Amino acid sequence: MEHHLKVALAQISPVWLDRSATLQKIETSIQTAGKEGAELIVFGEALLPGYPFWLALTEGAAWDKKVNKELHAHYVRNSVQIEAGELDSICALAKEHHIAIYLGMMERAKNRGGHSIYASLVYIDQKGEIKSVHRKLQPTYDERLTWAPGDGNGLQVHPLKQFTVGGLNCWENWMPLPRAALYGQGENLHVAVWPGSDHNTKDITRFIARESRSFVISVSSLMKKTDFPKATPHLEAILAKAPDVLANGGSCIAGPDGEWIVEPVIHEEGLIYHELDFNRVYEERQNFDCVGHYSRPDVTKLVVNRERQSTVEFAK
Repeated sequence: MEHHLKVALAQISPVWLDRSATLQKIETSIQTAGKEGAELIVFGEALLPGYPFWLALTEGAAWDKKVNKELHAHYVRNSVQIEAGELDSICALAKEHHIAIYLGMMERAKNRGGHSIYASLVYIDQKGEIKSVHRKLQPTYDERLTWAPGDGNGLQVHPLKQFTVGGLNCWENWMPLPRAALYGQGENLHVAVWPGSDHNTKDITRFIARESRSFVISVSSLMKKTDFPKATPHLEAILAKAPDVLANGGSCIAGPDGEWIVEPVIHEEGLIYHELDFNRVYEERQNFDCVGHYSRPDVTKLVVNRERQSTVEFAK
């Protein structure tokens, strides 16, 4: 049925800072979700190859500190360069299982020199084609020590059956203007990806749903102290101050009325499934539509620059 969509929320932990092993784990989740008939699967922010937890544990802002330099280099080396075909296996699985994918990953962007990394949210459609790569506009607090700020190129939405889906990374979801940029393009299924923990998802998920009268899927990762691979550089320094749980999950779904469909799930690794009914969007837009009948573009209007930013532009 075109107005129904089965979604899978992949609440899993990475094999931290190991791109190849984490990719294998992601591929297994896609295969499992595909066999269960899911038509969209979503993974957390920076899952591939993992969130930079060390920044809060090793004096990440200390200038010229060797531990931070070496961890950063290891992080960049395990990030993804799309142009080199490093997502080809994921695209092939999307096509094989006819499943769309939102994947949070660290992107080593070739058009920015190939040495800086971006927290990117990649959308792959059911034909296995990459349709957008959204680089997080503003890294949050200590993330700025290792992530570069992105641009507006990825503020795009995509058709998926009768739904129009778009997504943002973590605290970007608190930024009203990027949200409005997606709403204005007809978004009615909003994807919010997080590194983990219900303290992030428990309020904003329902708020966005009520504001936009859309379905909202929040997907978080998991991370425990015992999840750090033994081969991690400077592991002892990281573990010395690490709490037992760094990310407890909190993946959830809110309906267009702002009420829970799936309440935040914590401390459980695996796939969370639900079937969404598009008709609920039309029902809730009856009394409020923030970019439609309840908007005044003659008074307030948003201008969005979606040009992909690069340091060099070559004249033809």
